[in-house]
Amino acid sequence: MKTIPNYHVNERTMALIPAYHIEYDTIVLEAGRQLFVQQPAIQIIKSACLDGYSTYEGRRKAVNYQMGVKRKVPIPICPMKNIFTFPTQAPTDYDCHWIFYHHVQSIEPYSSNEDSTIQSMITFKDGQHLPMKTSHHSLEKQMQRTAICILHFASFQQQRFTI
Repeated sequence: MKTIPNYHVNERTMALIPAYHIEYDTIVLEAGRQLFVQQPAIQIIKSACLDGYSTYEGRRKAVNYQMGVKRKVPIPICPMKNIFTFPTQAPTDYDCHWIFYHHVQSIEPYSSNEDSTIQSMITFKDGQHLPMKTSHHSLEKQMQRTAICILHFASFQQQRFTI
């Protein structure tokens, strides 16, 4: 297992998962692979927003203003490349996962006799599965919020180019 010092979000990024490990802070799921990154997930998100010519705080404020969402705000990392993500918990919570909307195939309720803390299972379009401690209802709500955020940005882009 090789760790890398930092990571740049891209079209293949599916999820950022907090790691409880001394050598790395985040597990990055990409289509077909996992990366072990020494940056915390929130720092990866903030850097990705800057790569998309904005700040995390600016993106968050814009979504809050347009949609009225105050908690677990979806983040349009790079709308031009269709990169949108949402947090599963408060972004300041160490257990917060960041899920990238366009890679999600389905979210199903999950129950198991082996691990009662797992409440949902995310299936990504490449076939990878991510067990979640977050409820199915909460994840579906986050998907809906992110879909509305995507529609807001698409509408804004369309208005800009038709004037």
